Amino acid sequence: MGTAPNTTAAAAATMPAAAPGAGVVELVGATKRFGDVVALSELTLSIPAGTIAMLLGPNGAGKTTAVRVVTGAMPPTAGAVRTFGLDPTADGEDVRRRCGVVPARPALYDRLTGADNLRYAAQLWEVDAVEARITRAAERFGIADALALRVGGYSTGMRARLALARATLHDPELLLLDEPTAGLDPESSRAVLDLIRGMADDGRTVLMCTHLLLEAEGLADYVMVLDHGRTMIAGSPHDLTRRLFTGTTVTLDAEVPGSLDVAASLPYITHYQREWTAVVTLDDPDRLPDLVADLVARGVRLTRVEPRTPTLEELYFAVRAKDADAG
Repeated sequence: MGTAPNTTAAAAATMPAAAPGAGVVELVGATKRFGDVVALSELTLSIPAGTIAMLLGPNGAGKTTAVRVVTGAMPPTAGAVRTFGLDPTADGEDVRRRCGVVPARPALYDRLTGADNLRYAAQLWEVDAVEARITRAAERFGIADALALRVGGYSTGMRARLALARATLHDPELLLLDEPTAGLDPESSRAVLDLIRGMADDGRTVLMCTHLLLEAEGLADYVMVLDHGRTMIAGSPHDLTRRLFTGTTVTLDAEVPGSLDVAASLPYITHYQREWTAVVTLDDPDRLPDLVADLVARGVRLTRVEPRTPTLEELYFAVRAKDADAG
């Protein structure tokens, strides 16, 4: 069997070292093969600064491989990768110093205290003001009271918080999180996700892998659905919803519910149903102001106008169903 040509160098040559306005992470046709197994297939991705990007997909979809390619932990077989405008394979040390990584199973030193785990990481990063950094990170992730305890006695949630504290100790610009809430109880999971949102609000860029769709709900600025290493769909949740779901569903209520029935005759209403409340489907989401104005003009005293946005779970399964139909 012949060896496939490595087109990494050729693709890299077409990418500028640091184009103005380029994303913190830029992948163009990134492919990774392990023998006959294709872990990534022509992945193209651009993540602007301050964005939370989610890679969604089942186990084995290629999410972890994508993270490793971004950090330079493994080179792509073909295509090009830029992180901070640098080639993470050739400039791996420079790239990784600006990254914070939390793997799916973070390796912590159980016989050391939480503080000593952080001190060791600080020495590896060669940062200054070590104790101040440890205190700041511990307070941020809610583990200040546990720093003196051995990590072997930490709960799963506390270990996840310690891993995040360690990953941000050197103030990285890019956080790469692989299933950061795996195994956590709902309360700890929500706390970790809130902390991730806070880091993005502070200007950090986040690339997060998950197969738990509820995690991405309301958190992701950009979503890419992967399956067997290939991109099924990508974009902002809003854009993906508009591409996959025709029309917009709106729940309506009024002082006199029966007065809502006039909505059924409006030309841009494609579906109307009323029980306790009315549910209408608009042919275009931009018609929502027209709907309100037309109902008020007809004497309807509205008490509720609630557009319904499909969840990421619905979006995800719509993508998979569309892919199955195409196959």
